[in-house]
Amino acid sequence: MGFNIQPYGIQSMLKEGHKHLSGLDEAVLKNIDACKQLSTITRTSLGPNGMNKMVINHLDKLFVTNDAATIVNELEVQHPAAKVLVLAGKAQQEEIGDGANLTISFAGELLQGAEELIRMGLHPSEIISGYTKAINKTVQILDDLVEEGSENMDVRDKEQIVSRMKAAVASKQFGLENTICSLVADACIQVCPKNPANFNVDNIRVAKLLGGGLHNSTVVQGMVLKSDAVGTVKQAEKAKVAVFAGGVDTSATETKGTVLIHTAEQLENYSKTEEAKIEELIKAVADSGAKVIVSGGAVGEMALHFCERYKLMVLKISSKFELRRFCRTTGSVAMLKLSQPNPDDLGYVDSVSVQEIGGARVTIVKNEEGGNSVATVVLRGSTDSILDDLERAVDDGVNTYKAMCRDSRTVPGAAATEIELAKRVKDFSFGETGLDQYAIAKFAESFEMIPRTLAENAGLNAMEIISSLYAEHASGNAKVGIDLEEGVCKDVSTLSIWDLHMTKFFALKYAADAACTVLRVDQIIMSKPAGGPRRGDKPADADED
Repeated sequence: MGFNIQPYGIQSMLKEGHKHLSGLDEAVLKNIDACKQLSTITRTSLGPNGMNKMVINHLDKLFVTNDAATIVNELEVQHPAAKVLVLAGKAQQEEIGDGANLTISFAGELLQGAEELIRMGLHPSEIISGYTKAINKTVQILDDLVEEGSENMDVRDKEQIVSRMKAAVASKQFGLENTICSLVADACIQVCPKNPANFNVDNIRVAKLLGGGLHNSTVVQGMVLKSDAVGTVKQAEKAKVAVFAGGVDTSATETKGTVLIHTAEQLENYSKTEEAKIEELIKAVADSGAKVIVSGGAVGEMALHFCERYKLMVLKISSKFELRRFCRTTGSVAMLKLSQPNPDDLGYVDSVSVQEIGGARVTIVKNEEGGNSVATVVLRGSTDSILDDLERAVDDGVNTYKAMCRDSRTVPGAAATEIELAKRVKDFSFGETGLDQYAIAKFAESFEMIPRTLAENAGLNAMEIISSLYAEHASGNAKVGIDLEEGVCKDVSTLSIWDLHMTKFFALKYAADAACTVLRVDQIIMSKPAGGPRRGDKPADADED
């Protein structure tokens, strides 16, 4: 007979099967450890020489990338504390579209510093207050480091755009940044509205076509549809466009209808009337002046036959989002069913033509005149994963453009800003009394992670680089950063590597917030997971295949 021991303490309060971790060792340090693991993964991908990661997600899709946002999205992070860092990275990605890696790696570094302080005997709340003071000070110093004159910028001047965008794109595709930046800058200038603050990222599309190389890539004013035209008419110039969202076909009756046919003549007339009806509809469209019909659904055989007869070009766009963009590009209004369009509902295109690029047939819709609202960057590359990575670089470029339309101030790049921040925050910590001065000093040291990582990823001696950077900054050269190609410290303004103030500001702020959130946790109470099969589990009686 076993003794039935009554649970006591916290066990008696919670349902059985729960886990309860509390105290410094169990909760705080375990959380910090999980976050450090995550930032170790992303850290080696920081900067232009960052390594690629190969991530295979739960659907067996392969990602080869050094874009931290993609990596942490596809890793299904289970640990609740590490999820806080992932969320900080996502927030940065949504706010600016670049700098997610800086956010996650810096937060990991802050937590590592916190762990050392905890082992020294500081209480987490003292560390949090020190970190909060330090981040407020950092924000003030960042404003001092802004390059003079960078706040006035012409968002339609290609040179100024490229100089600000280069650093963001180079961290994804080092060596190709000049080509990519010039493509992105061209596309952005084309679609930039009169008030640049209203710039919409969605107006720049990316079409990825296998084959060729990056040097074959182009920017098209208008859209590139990855499908062939239906029918034999393959091009139209200066044409009006009619868009039918419901498809170009005879519509069946809504309710069930029965037709009684007594004689052969009636049968003949019945099919003739159907033909006549379709011909009448297509003729009405042709008479309205439209030369191009765009269908959002199926195109019937008979309807297509009459479209050919009236020399109408027929395109089929099955995705409703593409259809909306098409309407935006051409200025047309999508009609629900096939009927005679109003003149106001028709759109206009300069040219629609089917071209063959690298073995794939694509329809290029150009709209050069007027305020063009959509531009497409056609990317070429040898494999799918290269194209995906190029697309991420273009996305970063476009997002950076959006950020600079809102706030174009820049700070020196290539770790120059970080070392200057480290130096000044360190000086600030000496003026503080109380235990939080240690936390502020640790915060300052954490900035060294960025030059150290950049140097390590480029295969340089990190200690030498950091000490020579400190020496230069101590003698007053606040703009000295790392020239990764030659492996020496140089003035950043000669290399023209600039980062946006906004990217740095949000990345450091989110990182400090995430680190403080993790440090504030002192107990973890996990309930028993809900029953039912887990995602990815096989049922017990499933076959091998």
